[in-house]
Amino acid sequence: MNKADHVINAVILSIGVGVLLAPGMNQSPYSAIILVGVPIVIGALFPDIDTEFGTHRETFHNIVTLAVFIAFPIYFENLFFVWIGILTHYVLDLLGTKGGLALFYPVTKHVSVPVGVNVDSSLARLVTLAVTAFELGVVWLLVEYGYGSLLRAPGVWNLFTSTF
Repeated sequence: MNKADHVINAVILSIGVGVLLAPGMNQSPYSAIILVGVPIVIGALFPDIDTEFGTHRETFHNIVTLAVFIAFPIYFENLFFVWIGILTHYVLDLLGTKGGLALFYPVTKHVSVPVGVNVDSSLARLVTLAVTAFELGVVWLLVEYGYGSLLRAPGVWNLFTSTF
């Protein structure tokens, strides 16, 4: 997907995740949207910096990048929720486009699934919205069935919420 599609995906996800997590954060939905929204949008845009150097959909579109951003808040207590943006970027590229991504780079080349459209397709925006709805459904299921804490890195949740 293109940059605009990733921004749309991230903004809609930020609103949805913020509303779903607000009760557990002891925040108003508006505050929760801001708290989770900024890092999610940053994370959603991060993988595409490889368009400036390296190989697009390889250099930062892989498991190692995601693992670093999941582990970073556990050890350094910042970059909270960025990993959600990165993961949803990957899901959008994997399910939304025909090109797939190099999830296990440099071991293997591109991984793809038999769904999605070309990035420049007239259906790309509709596919972006469908994938976003799917992602929000997964988040809702996690929160609804008591696994919302999986969205938060262990050890930093109290620090994060007390800071804001």
